[in-house]
Amino acid sequence: MVNMTSETLRHYDRIDLVKPSKYDEQTKYRYYTQQDIIRLNAVRALQMMDLPLQKIKTVLEYNDLEKIIKFLTEAEKNADEKIETLQYSKSKIQLAKADYERKLKGRQNIQNNFVYNFPERVIMLSDTMETPTLDNLWNYLSHFYDKFEPSLKEQFAFEDLAGIYTENGISRLFAVCIRHADIEGLKILPGGKYLCSYCTEENRKIILDKLIQTANEKYNIKPKFTIQQIVVSGILQWNYQAQIYLG
Repeated sequence: MVNMTSETLRHYDRIDLVKPSKYDEQTKYRYYTQQDIIRLNAVRALQMMDLPLQKIKTVLEYNDLEKIIKFLTEAEKNADEKIETLQYSKSKIQLAKADYERKLKGRQNIQNNFVYNFPERVIMLSDTMETPTLDNLWNYLSHFYDKFEPSLKEQFAFEDLAGIYTENGISRLFAVCIRHADIEGLKILPGGKYLCSYCTEENRKIILDKLIQTANEKYNIKPKFTIQQIVVSGILQWNYQAQIYLG
């Protein structure tokens, strides 16, 4: 009748929250009246407000209307806060879902090389991070914002996009600037055609070497730098899109 297990009823009995109106010593059966059932349903309703059992026990003993109104006002406030938190969580879920849908829609065949036109990009290189890890990629943008004095932070914004920039054998993790001030440490990736190929963590060196060889043999290009843009493939997983500038 109240959708509670027998163990729950026994526990309520032990803590004097809801005691049966009758207890048979021989059969060990507990007997509940209609009034007991009303109390049990009240307990369930109060539990939906995330109240601990000891608090519920206190509330059920209220016989002062002012106390009840004060309690319900506080419960309403708590419910509003939870709704606000859930709405915020939902908005973050929707943004993440849209981002993954965009990545899925824009994903190329990972087996083939292809040429893609990129606009000019301004990137900021990390001073310390060379490759992505679970630790640094999860919140990598804070690493770049922390490089600025407080007065400069408002002048910078970054895409939710990271990658590895390699030049002269030195690799650094980078972030792509949406908005930036004119300071040292920024690097401009020229706009134009890039020879690209998808790769995994395991085969990215092999794929990148082959891409460099193709750029040399097919396009007569000896790249001065290479890009390995991180492509999220799961919640805690990623692959790469290797990019070589063709001009």
